[in-house]
Amino acid sequence: MRRTDQRRAAVFALYQDEVTGRPAAESIDEPAPFAHELVEGVEAHKDELDSEIARLAKGWELDRIAALEKSILRVALFELRHRDDIPNEVAIDEAVTLAKQYCGADAPGFVNGILGTAARAEA
Repeated sequence: MRRTDQRRAAVFALYQDEVTGRPAAESIDEPAPFAHELVEGVEAHKDELDSEIARLAKGWELDRIAALEKSILRVALFELRHRDDIPNEVAIDEAVTLAKQYCGADAPGFVNGILGTAARAEA
C-alpha cells in the first residue's frame, strides 16, 4: 500500500475517532504500518497539534473547524513537526489533495494557508 493511501487511511481513521469515538487504530483495516505510525503520532501529540492549529487558524475556533479538515491538518502538521523523513512540501501537497478530494470548496485554501504558515514558521 502506497504512503498516499496509508495517509488517507490515517486521516479517515482519525476522522472516525473524532465523529464516532471509535478508536482510530481500529478503523485501519489493512496492514498499513505508516498509517498506524501517523495515527499513533497524532494521538501522542494531539494537544500540541490542536494548539498550533488553533493559533494559526486566525478567526476560527478549533471546534468550528470541520472534523475531516481537522484530521487532515493534524496528520500534516504531525508530519511537519515530527517526521524528518517527509519533506514539508509533500506533507502539505498531500493534505491539500485530500482536502480537494473530500472537503468543501474552501477547504484546500484553508488547509494550505495553515500548513504553509506552519512550514514557514519552522524555517
